[in-house]
Amino acid sequence: MNKIINVVAAVIIKNNKILCTQRGNTKYLAYKWEFSGGKVESGEQLEDALIREIKEELGCSISIKKYLLTTEHHYDFGTVKINAFLCQLIDNDPICLEHNKICWLDSSEFNNLDWVQADLPIVSYLQKWKKTLNI
Repeated sequence: MNKIINVVAAVIIKNNKILCTQRGNTKYLAYKWEFSGGKVESGEQLEDALIREIKEELGCSISIKKYLLTTEHHYDFGTVKINAFLCQLIDNDPICLEHNKICWLDSSEFNNLDWVQADLPIVSYLQKWKKTLNI
């Protein structure tokens, strides 16, 4: 049976740019780019998981503005189901605690990065709906 892994991802907006994070060199899919987030723990609400993961990975607090979309990607170890949310920073800027690099980009610059496959539908969504989302 295919294992489903529930994941949350933050599309963090600041000054009309979106935070992109590069996976650390010890992680699965090392050096690929993604929207920061992580696994939802058993019994955890999606929003709570996202706030916790961003604190752990980037050392900052976020507020969740709206749900964006859910995508699924099949890997050999199971299916990753990503729930993406539009977010804003509450306090300090993100720092690299677990990532190799972080950068702020306009969605028109996304194609310059080598994204993890599971995040590609989020990339396309943001490029398509940029004006509607006011970013």
